[in-house]
Parts: sequence; C-alpha cells; structure tokens
Amino acid sequence: MDDEPQIRHFLQISLKTEGYEVHEAPTGEAGLAHCARKPLDLVILDLGLSDCDGTEVLRSLREWSSVPVIVLSVRDREQEKVKALDLGANDYVTKPFGIEELLARVRSQLRIQDNQTTGSNAWAIFDDGVLSIDLSNRRIYRQGDQVRLTPKEFAVLQVLMKEAGRIVTQPQLLKEVWGPTHTQDTHYLRVLIGKLRQKLGDDPTEQHYIETEPGVGYRFSGNP
Repeated sequence: MDDEPQIRHFLQISLKTEGYEVHEAPTGEAGLAHCARKPLDLVILDLGLSDCDGTEVLRSLREWSSVPVIVLSVRDREQEKVKALDLGANDYVTKPFGIEELLARVRSQLRIQDNQTTGSNAWAIFDDGVLSIDLSNRRIYRQGDQVRLTPKEFAVLQVLMKEAGRIVTQPQLLKEVWGPTHTQDTHYLRVLIGKLRQKLGDDPTEQHYIETEPGVGYRFSGNP
C-alpha cells in the first residue's frame, strides 16, 4: 500500500522480476479490502497514505490478520519506528531505500512465515558451524565449548530467536524479560546485550548474530 504511483510501479517491477505476484493498493481502505478478499503472504505498507495514517491500517489489520508487514516510510524518527513495530509491523525500512536490502527483508519475512505455517520450531535451533544453539534443550556451544548464560541472558536470546529476522523493540524485550514495570530500564538491556554478544562471540561492530536498530531494538539475524 503506497499512495505514490512511481514507488508502486518501481516495487511492482522489482518484485515481479523476483517471481512474486504483486497487488497494488493506493489507499489504506483499498489495501485492507484487498487483504480481506485474498490471503496474502506479505504486505509492504507506507505510513503516509492519502486517506488515513498507515498506523491505523496496521492496527486494523492486526485485529484479524498475522500477515507479515514491512513498513516502508519516509518517517525516520525512532518514535515512529517503535510505534509501528509495537503495533505489529515485522520490519521497518526508511525511504529512500535500496531495493536489494528491501528484497532481502522480504525473503527473510517469507522464510519466517513459511516456518510458522508449517509448524516448524526452526527458530529454536541455530547452527552455523561456529555457534550452535538449541533452546529447547537449553544447550549453547561456541566452537565446541559450552556457553553458559544467566537466566536473563537466556530469556533475551529466546525472545530474539523466536522473532528471528524481526526487530524486537526495547520495551517489548524489557516487558517480556523483566516485567511490565521495567519497560523504561533500557540501561539493563544494553548491558545484558553486551554480555550476551561477548558470550556468543558476536562482534559488536559487525553484529553477525544480534543486530542493533539504534534507539529502537534488536534483531536476531544469524548471518554467518
């Protein structure tokens, strides 16, 4: 859903070239109606629509659908990103954007959706030959050596892996791990993420496993 014809045309060509079937919607109302008529695999949503704010579309959509939503917007303020992600967006890309990055995020969300649809628990297991994580059995190994996490570190890793490929906002993580009275205690989270990265052997400057979205949250990417 995007009210800019040139953006819709560009996305139409780029996505079709990758083999995707694409349906356009110039307004929020038209987009919601289309989602209701036909099951979709993924929605790309602009926030600045002509008939309503995209966050209202997202709020309405989440009342009855769990379809992955990638927000594509010129709004780059942290508050806007956090709001959209808390309302249920799976990812957030700011304009201007690189089409290769957007396509990569599309593929990531479709892989996650495919695992969920088939009932796979693939999110609970990760192994890239260096780091091995089995959350079900609470076993983590780095280059063959067992990694021991504190209960809080394990809980944060579990939340991030369950939402692999999706940004989890700081308030979400704090609420799930520390409880609803700690949603503003971002210092606790930054310190814990630093220790968790160190134990997993994740370079904070390259962030292979836990990526930071500055001021917004974190994402488990598992990129070797």
